[in-house]
Amino acid sequence: MNMRKKPANASGLVYSTEHGKTCPNCNKPIAHCSCGQKKTLPKNDGIVRVSRETKGRKGSGVTLITGLPVADSELNNLAKQFKQRCGSGGTVKNGVIEVQGDHRDVLIAELIRLGYHPKKAGG
Repeated sequence: MNMRKKPANASGLVYSTEHGKTCPNCNKPIAHCSCGQKKTLPKNDGIVRVSRETKGRKGSGVTLITGLPVADSELNNLAKQFKQRCGSGGTVKNGVIEVQGDHRDVLIAELIRLGYHPKKAGG
């Protein structure tokens, strides 16, 4: 008799009418499975753009940095570094770093120092 033992967590469930397809490794629904998946970087054209915007800010300008090919956690670290370099506040929204004030030249120099190839965008 040839009997193989199943691991303790393997139920053999492949499909459930309650959740749909399930992962064979963790038995969670495919939508909530986290085993073996790597976080992907956001898709962009590979160009780091530095621009200034005043729209929707009651005339106050902010410098926007878009297109950085890094993960969200690293984006927060870069934003902190840029804000300290410029001596002003800012935030990260939807993968875009916002630094208060017009600091395009300072931020372009800092990005070049970090090894990126930024472009000045906008007027």
